[in-house]
Amino acid sequence: MATMRDVARLAGVSVATVSFVVNDSKPVAPGTRLRVEAAMAELDFRRNAVARALASRRTRIIALLFPVLQHRLSDTAARFFTGAAEAASELGYTVVLWPVANDSDSLRELTSDGLVDGVILMEVQLDDHRIDQLLAAKTPLTLIGRNRDPSGLDYVDVDFEGMVEQSIDRLQSLGHRDFVLLEESESPGLEGYGPAVRVDETFHAICAARGLRGRTLRCTATPAAGRAFASTLIAEAPEATAMLVLNEHAAVGLVSGLGRLGVSVPRDLSVVLIGSTIEISAMADPELAVVVSPAAELGRLGVETLVGRLDGTLGALRQELLMGEFHEGESLAPAP
Repeated sequence: MATMRDVARLAGVSVATVSFVVNDSKPVAPGTRLRVEAAMAELDFRRNAVARALASRRTRIIALLFPVLQHRLSDTAARFFTGAAEAASELGYTVVLWPVANDSDSLRELTSDGLVDGVILMEVQLDDHRIDQLLAAKTPLTLIGRNRDPSGLDYVDVDFEGMVEQSIDRLQSLGHRDFVLLEESESPGLEGYGPAVRVDETFHAICAARGLRGRTLRCTATPAAGRAFASTLIAEAPEATAMLVLNEHAAVGLVSGLGRLGVSVPRDLSVVLIGSTIEISAMADPELAVVVSPAAELGRLGVETLVGRLDGTLGALRQELLMGEFHEGESLAPAP
């Protein structure tokens, strides 16, 4: 196995210079770096990750915090992860999924031992105590989401407000005036979940401003709960002709349950799925209209933002909202 001394001899530099390149611990002139890297490639020199971490005092590991036990994993969540992992790999970092509950105090284990260089928070609540813990520990962080007051924080997020308005615009253009918003039942420890609160507030504000009728109903995030909820919908909102769904786990079961009860989608009820994927919408029959979540892009942006902050290359705060594409599907029709 080649050593740093072998690389230094082939590149015509000192062992110390090779160490600076390998561990990224001190600046090296571009031409010198190229010679060292060429020698490393020729000799098949393998970087020692542990040694590099010790030398640079950085692990080049990023923790992605997602409360798996409180919020079920989904196709959408997986796209956040893959986008983040791809960006991290390109930037020389590794992403690890840290499945800790939002109401847990175990962040101390993550921050006190120097296990990670920084943290990306997902499933952000309006009053998210994890942010306070990480700031107190001086741990670099980026949000995929927003808390109540993110004015001093880097964040990237889905433009849920824009998604709701776009969906209502489309349904209203078809003559619909009686709306239902279906959200997930609140999970213990995820009170004040940002997307749910923002979607609900935007939905009711738009309905009030336009003279539309709107109400929010909730069910557990499972297909079985969606099927069972069909009866609840008919009983509690029999006049509704349009529905926005922020509960992708229940959506397919809901359409199935409505069909069993003789309610046709879209003849009797038009449905738009918010912040999900085309693959999930295609599981329903008929295929649901969906405002696609820009999940992979947000995962990538989250990593790029945190790494930019760690490397000192990101200047002003990054605070970005992204909209997804509206996919028509087969679940929209004029109001009956």
